[in-house]
Amino acid sequence: MEFEVKRERLVLRAGGGKWEWHIEPRYWRNPLIYVSILIVAPVLVYFLYPPLLTTIIEANLLAAIAIPLALMTISTGRMNFGPQFYIGIGGYAAALLSIHAHLSPGLTMIAAAAGGLVFGLLMSPLAIISGGLYYSLLTLLFPLLFLEATYIFSDLFKGDTGLSGVAPLVSTGSFSLNLLSYAFISLAIMLVYLFAMDKIFRSRYAIQMAAINDDEEVANSIGVNVNKVKILGFTIAATLVAVIGWFYAHYYQAFSGQVFLPLSFMLKIFMVTMLGGRTQIYGCVIGGYFIAFLEMILIRTTGDMSPVLFPIILLILLLVLPEGLFGLYRKRHYREYMPTLRFRR
Repeated sequence: MEFEVKRERLVLRAGGGKWEWHIEPRYWRNPLIYVSILIVAPVLVYFLYPPLLTTIIEANLLAAIAIPLALMTISTGRMNFGPQFYIGIGGYAAALLSIHAHLSPGLTMIAAAAGGLVFGLLMSPLAIISGGLYYSLLTLLFPLLFLEATYIFSDLFKGDTGLSGVAPLVSTGSFSLNLLSYAFISLAIMLVYLFAMDKIFRSRYAIQMAAINDDEEVANSIGVNVNKVKILGFTIAATLVAVIGWFYAHYYQAFSGQVFLPLSFMLKIFMVTMLGGRTQIYGCVIGGYFIAFLEMILIRTTGDMSPVLFPIILLILLLVLPEGLFGLYRKRHYREYMPTLRFRR
């Protein structure tokens, strides 16, 4: 087997076969540099200031929530204001099964993903039968109803206090080393989501999504199965977001709907999406890190005033940067991250 890296392509020779992938350096050079920075950063922080690893973990998780949300938004043509509902599904599924059934984190992850898949499939018709303001209000109500259900069925969900005693995902005996492990696991999840969404947005399904976003009636008239695309995008995104709930449960070794289901958490995810670059998947990474570090800085510098200053600063930035932080980069380096979509037969 022989592997060659040439100027504009990768060549693999094995036996009598030869495979070539045409990849221009401008498409992979910068992403490779930035991924390397994301990998090296936790190691440097571990040796210099380990408590900062918690902020890096939160940044990775916020980005990992926003990336599937971008898929849901683009595939349905509507903004979902309740992605934390699926975080609750995955988190409570993992916590309950870990505490009462003593299942391993691997099995609870499968259960959390299955829960997200089922509820995503059940709720996906909302993207078909409702639109505009009605869709936004319905998606906004579901996590709030779920939060109320945790109070009503307090024997199961433990109400305000939430569930505790969840098995840790990592246990090395060192708190700092645990944080480093969680930082790499959260980064791996985020990068897998990013790679998967990148592949989807470069496929023929991206052309169908773009047609749906432009005009659903026109997309339907040219042969796009609008309902199928909406259901698939909605369900896949819900499943991926539910896995983040699983990570939260095992990371904190507890899970409470009071933390993840309220509007305040939804606002944070929404700002990650908008400030990052309006459903740009690479912008979600920038937005996740920006929001996480901004919140950390405000808490440490302003204390009790941070809950007031945080939304004010975000609102100002949203008005000043309508295209988001990633939009500033795209104005000068558009093609490096967003190559032209190619039709595949």
